[in-house]
Amino acid sequence: MEIQDGAELCFPQLLNTSCRKPTSHRFEAVLLNVVMSSISVLSVVLNLLVIISVSCFRQLHTPTNILLLSLAVSDFLVGFVLLPGEIYLQTQCWFLGDVMCSLYYYLLFIVFTTSIGNMVLISTDRYVAICHPLHYPTRVTVTKAKLCVCMCWFCSVFYSSVVFKDALNQPGINNSCYGECILVISYIAEVVDLVVNFIVPVVAIILLYMRVFVVAVSQAHAMRSHTAAVTHQHSVTQSHRKSELKAARTLGVLVLVFLICFCPYYCVSLAGTSTYSVNLASIMFYLNSCLNPVIYALFYPWFRKAVKHIVTLQILLPGSCEVSMLK
Repeated sequence: MEIQDGAELCFPQLLNTSCRKPTSHRFEAVLLNVVMSSISVLSVVLNLLVIISVSCFRQLHTPTNILLLSLAVSDFLVGFVLLPGEIYLQTQCWFLGDVMCSLYYYLLFIVFTTSIGNMVLISTDRYVAICHPLHYPTRVTVTKAKLCVCMCWFCSVFYSSVVFKDALNQPGINNSCYGECILVISYIAEVVDLVVNFIVPVVAIILLYMRVFVVAVSQAHAMRSHTAAVTHQHSVTQSHRKSELKAARTLGVLVLVFLICFCPYYCVSLAGTSTYSVNLASIMFYLNSCLNPVIYALFYPWFRKAVKHIVTLQILLPGSCEVSMLK
């Protein structure tokens, strides 16, 4: 009997201190792994296309696209690191050691927090563009956008370091046996995280986009009712406003999809419901990482054109980064 039990352990030679191997229904486990592996591959490939597009083509170096680039980097890390780690955790014993376990959750928290921060920045960008269009060129520049992105990542790293202080100083402090990799944070940290990573950003995003929606509707109505006899200068202004309104709608879809995928994950995690519910909410959250580039492809002609240049290797030609993507 001991031999049979030992065969189910992560470390059979450590009968008293080893964890048992993860057990689950074979069909459910295979299906979950296939789905999560597919999301992982799609997230890596699609977000890599976004990263290359915005980084390479000079015409795409706009404040809004800088924010989308930051979001693509965090989504890329989800597909490249976090999803493979999640699959490994659910199907295997943790053989990578306590240090790697702490670093995995630390990176998970950084990417998680940065994604939320990126969405707040995108909502703020659209708020300024639609509600204060005359001040947008001076208030929102490429340099300021880069600074905001750097601050977002820095604050995420700092915040995660505070939350994970004990786990980083004492790796494996929460593990009850060898082969286990779990995360346990204090009740105070959970409450603070609930406010910082869920309530405040979600409320801010909703309020900002409610204001954007109201102003966008009024501007669209004003443009439709305007007479056709306008000056050339005013026509250019109208064209610019239409472009900003279209960007607001596109990024509104992006934010809405994020909230749909994000809120269930956080609610289920806090409620501590069944494993099935947690897995389903996790899939929804991770799915968001590969949905964002799909939204770009559906609504942004520049992204489709950039992808064509990348896939056909035209990007390797001299001067390709100067090609116009916005015509």
